Amino acid sequence: MYHLPVLKNRRTLLERAEKFISDIYFTDCNLRGRLYGDSCPLVSLACFLTPKRITFAEASKQIFDPCKVGDTFGPTWWTCWFKVTLKIPESWRGKAVHLLWESDGEAMVWRDEQPVQGLTKEGEKTSYILSECLQDEEPHSLTLYVEMACNGLFGAGQGSQIAPPDPNRKFSVQRADLVVFNGDVRELLTDFEMLVDIVKELGEEEQRGYQALFTVNEMVNLCDPSDPSSFAKVHSLAGTFFNQRNGESQHTVHAIGHCHIDSAWLWPYEETIRKCGRSWVTVIRLMEKNPEFVFTCSQAQQFQWVKSWYPGLFSSIQHYVKKGQFIPVGGTWVEMDGNLPSGESMVRQFLEGQRFFNKEFGRYCKEFWLPDTFGYSAQLPQIMQGCGISNFLTQKLSWNLVNTFPHNTFFWEGLDGSTVLTHFPPGNSYEMKGKVEDLVKTLKNNKDKGRANHSAALFGFGDGGGGPTQLMLDRLRLVQDTNGLPKVQMSTPDELFTRLQADSALLCTWAGELFLELHNGTYTTQAQIKRGNRQCETLLHDIEIASSLALYRNNTFPYPAEKLQELWRLLLLNQFHDVIPGSCIEMVVEDALKYYEDIRSGGAALLRDACEALVAKGSSMAVFNSLPWERLEVVQIQEGAEKSGLGLLCISSISILFQIFHYCSVYQYHKTNRKNKLNRKPVAEVVQPVHVVSPGGLRGSVSFTLRISDKSTITQEIIMDAMCPYIKFSTEVQWAESHKFLKVEFPVRVRSPNATYEIQFGHLQRPTHRNTSWDWAKFEVWGHKWADLSEHNFGVSLLNDCKYGYSVHKNTMTLSLLRAPKSPDATADMGIHHFTYAIMPHTRSFQEASVIQCAYNLNFPLRLIQCSPDTVPWSAFSVTSQAVVLETIKQAEDRGGVLVVRLYESRGSSVTATLRTALPVREAWVCDLLEKQDPNQPVPVTSEGITLDFNPFQIVSLLLIM
Repeated sequence: MYHLPVLKNRRTLLERAEKFISDIYFTDCNLRGRLYGDSCPLVSLACFLTPKRITFAEASKQIFDPCKVGDTFGPTWWTCWFKVTLKIPESWRGKAVHLLWESDGEAMVWRDEQPVQGLTKEGEKTSYILSECLQDEEPHSLTLYVEMACNGLFGAGQGSQIAPPDPNRKFSVQRADLVVFNGDVRELLTDFEMLVDIVKELGEEEQRGYQALFTVNEMVNLCDPSDPSSFAKVHSLAGTFFNQRNGESQHTVHAIGHCHIDSAWLWPYEETIRKCGRSWVTVIRLMEKNPEFVFTCSQAQQFQWVKSWYPGLFSSIQHYVKKGQFIPVGGTWVEMDGNLPSGESMVRQFLEGQRFFNKEFGRYCKEFWLPDTFGYSAQLPQIMQGCGISNFLTQKLSWNLVNTFPHNTFFWEGLDGSTVLTHFPPGNSYEMKGKVEDLVKTLKNNKDKGRANHSAALFGFGDGGGGPTQLMLDRLRLVQDTNGLPKVQMSTPDELFTRLQADSALLCTWAGELFLELHNGTYTTQAQIKRGNRQCETLLHDIEIASSLALYRNNTFPYPAEKLQELWRLLLLNQFHDVIPGSCIEMVVEDALKYYEDIRSGGAALLRDACEALVAKGSSMAVFNSLPWERLEVVQIQEGAEKSGLGLLCISSISILFQIFHYCSVYQYHKTNRKNKLNRKPVAEVVQPVHVVSPGGLRGSVSFTLRISDKSTITQEIIMDAMCPYIKFSTEVQWAESHKFLKVEFPVRVRSPNATYEIQFGHLQRPTHRNTSWDWAKFEVWGHKWADLSEHNFGVSLLNDCKYGYSVHKNTMTLSLLRAPKSPDATADMGIHHFTYAIMPHTRSFQEASVIQCAYNLNFPLRLIQCSPDTVPWSAFSVTSQAVVLETIKQAEDRGGVLVVRLYESRGSSVTATLRTALPVREAWVCDLLEKQDPNQPVPVTSEGITLDFNPFQIVSLLLIM
C-alpha cells in the first residue's frame, strides 16, 4: 500500500498542520472552514435602545424598530434589546442548529421570558444552540430576545483596555443567522489543536512531542474536509495517541471551572449584575450537558444580585449546588482588598458572606478564595481560622515586580501563629482555557515539586466574566490521562485541598504578610474613597456600640439590625479589590461615593436615635465616647524635649516637608531609588505665610498656604492641643495635577533597621534599608492609622485619619497624600481634599507611650448628645490592660438579648486582662468570628469582670448573655 512520505523538516510539518485548522488561512478548503454547514437568514430583526438597564418584563413591552446586521448602536453603557424572529428550514431535520450571533457588545439570549445563554465574541461564545438534533416535534419557528450591553468584556476603554471609557463609542452586530453546526468537525478540530499544541509546548527535546508531530501529520494525510466519511479514521488515530497513559507518579492537575468577575472595575456595579447573569446561565447550560463539570464561584454579593434580578437562574444554581457541581467558595461578601479594610471589616466580610452561603445553599465555605487582589494582610490566617476556613487560594503574587515568590503550595503563618494551607495555581492564571500550554505551565512552574504532586488549574474567561466554554471542557476531557502531560482531573476545591493536606508533610511555611510588589499606588489613589471607607468604618463601629448600650438603658429601644446590615453590606461592597484601591473608572467612583453618603446619612440617624436612647432629653450636653479608655491624657511634651522626642525632629522649614514626585506609569507608583530622587521636587513657594490662628490656652495653632503649581495649593493648620501628645496637621489641598504624587516627609533623629506599621488587629515591622531585593521592593508600603520609627526608649509616630501609603527609608518618615493617575479614571482625585495627620514624638516604646490609643483617638470623634442637666456619667465597658483593645460591641446575629464583644491583643505580648462592664451579664462564652458559641469554653463572670488570657495579637470574641 502506498504511504505518503513523512517530511523530515519539523517546521514544515508543524505549519502544515496549523494551516489545516487555521481560522485565517485557507478557510475555503481547510477543516476549520467546514465547522458550519448551511446557513439561513433570520425572518426579522428589530431593536430598541435604552440608556437604562431594565428587566425583561419591561423590555418586552417596548416598541421594536426594524434593524439589520451591520447597524451601529450606542453610545457606551446604553442597552440595545433585539427581537429575533426565526424559522428553521424543514430540510435541517436531524441536524444541530445554532443561532450564530457575533457582536462587539456583551449579550444575553432570552427565551420564554428566561435568560438562557450569554453571548460574548471575546469570550468564545458566539452561538446559541437551538437544537442538538432537530426533531419534528421541536419548534421550528420561534421568537427570541437578545439583550446587548453597549460595552465589551472589559468595558470600553479609549485606545487601550485599561483607559478611561470612550463615552461615544458605537457597537454593532456583525452576524446574526441560523447555521448547521457540524459537531464531528468540532471534535476533529479539538484533536488537531491539542496535538499541535503538544508539539509546540513539549518542543524538540521531548520524544513525545515528535510522536504528536508525526501523528498530526498522518491525520492531515487521512482527512478530507469535504468528505465526512474520512473523519472517523482520523479521530481514531488521534484517540490512539491520547489514550497512551501516564505513570502513577505523574503530576495531577485539578481542573476547576471558574469565572472571576470583578464586582466593579472598568464597568459600574450595575453592569456586573448582568455579567453574572450572562456568565452563570451559560455555566448552567454546560452543567446540563456535562455532568462531570465543576464550577466555583465566590462573592455572596453577586449571588444576591442574581437572586434579585434573575430568580429563575438562582433556583437553578441552588439545584446544582446540591448536586455538587456549582460550588460557592470564598466565604466573603465580595473579593475584598487584602490590605486596606480594617480588621473588623474583614471579619464582617466573612460574617456576611458565610451566613449568606449557609442560608441560601446550606453550606459554609471551607476555603478563602481571593485570586486577584493587591497583597494579603498577615492577620488573614487568624481571621480565616476564626471563620471556619483553613484553606486559601490566590494567584496574584505571581505578578511581583521584583522577586519571584518561592512557593506554590505551602502553609501560611499569620501574625499570631495561625496557619492555613495555601495554594497558588502554578500556571499563574485564574482564567486558563484548558489548553496544553496551561497544563505544561502548571507542571513546569510548580516550585514545590517533590513536596506537592497536585495543582489547580482554574479555567474560564475571567475578570470581565464569561466563564468556561464547551471547547475548554472538550480539551480537558481529551487529555485527562495522556502520556507526556500531567493527569487532568475535574475536581472541587475541597478535593484539591484534601489531596494537598494528605501530602503536606514536606511543605514549607511562610510567616508574615504576603506583600505584592506591584500596584503600590493603590494605597493612595482615589483619596475620597479611602476617606469614606475610614469614616464609615468608624461610624458603624460607634452605631453598634451606642445601639448595644441603648438596649440595656432603654427597654423600648429596637436594635437596628436590618438597617445596620444594609449599611455594612454597602461598605463591604465598596471594599472590593478594584474599588477601595482606586483602580476603577469614574462611574464606579461616583457609585462608591454615593454609597458612602448613604452610609453617612443613614448611619447618622441611627447613631442619633441610639444616643438619645442612652440619656434623658434636656438642654445640657453630654459626650459619648465609643473607646474603652479616657480620652484626655496629661502629657507634658514640652518638658525635656530632647529626651521626649520633640528634639528628634529635623525640621528646618515647613515648606521642605512636602515633596512632589513625577511618574509615568498609569498602573502603579513608579520605581523609587535613584530615578525617583531625580524626579523629586520640594513644594516651597509660599502663597500665604505662617500666621497665628489660635494664640494658646487650650489650643494653639498656626496656618500657611503653599503653591504646588499654578493649579494646586496646600493650606495647612498646625495644631497643638493642651494635654495632647501629638501635633496635628489639618490639611486642605486643591489638587489638579497630572502624573504626580504628593507626599509629606519627616526627617527624624531616629536610627533603626525597621519601622512598625499598624495592620488589622495588630502591627508588623518592615525594613528601613534596601539591603536585598525583597527590602527594596517595599519602597512604598501600606499601613492603617499609624506608623512608628523607634530606637530604644524613644521614637516618632506618624498618625493619620484616612491615609494608607507609607515609606520609611533610613531616618525619613513619609506619608503618601495624593496621586494623579490618568487611567482608568482620567479625573482621579481632581478637586478639594481634607485630611489630618499627626506627628507624635514619644519616650519609651510606642506601646508604652499609648501610640495605638492615640491613633484611635484621632480617628474616633467624641459624639455630643443633648441630655438633661442631672445626667450621671456612666461607663459601660473598660479593660484593665492597655495592651488589649476592645474593638467591637454589637448585638449577636439572630440572638436578641446577647451581645458580641471582640477584643484583641495590640502590643505583641502575652497578657491577662479583665473586661469590666456595668451591664447585667449572666453568662459569657467564647465564640468564633461567625458568632458560633464554643460549648467547651464558658468564661467565668465575677464581680471583678471577665478575665481572659491573650497571646500576642490574638483576637478573642465573646458572647455576653444578659
